[in-house]
Amino acid sequence: MQAILSNYTASITELKKSPTQLLKDAGGETIAILNHNTTNAYLVPAETYEKMMAIVDDYLLSKDVKERQSEDFKPIEVSLDEL
Repeated sequence: MQAILSNYTASITELKKSPTQLLKDAGGETIAILNHNTTNAYLVPAETYEKMMAIVDDYLLSKDVKERQSEDFKPIEVSLDEL
């Protein structure tokens, strides 16, 4: 059995009728779109999607930082005048 990762669900038929009304009814929450009682997609409000992308970007950046911190490197001393 497939898990539904949303408090709100709608059929594809309902989505075709009025996606804006679905988002309004869900109060800004993500909506699982069902096709024959199986989750086919998720309708995610723009604000939620933007937050998700910011979290993913932060995660990927932190991975890069950790990789670079683990590399052996020798710091170079410079004075402010040399910059």
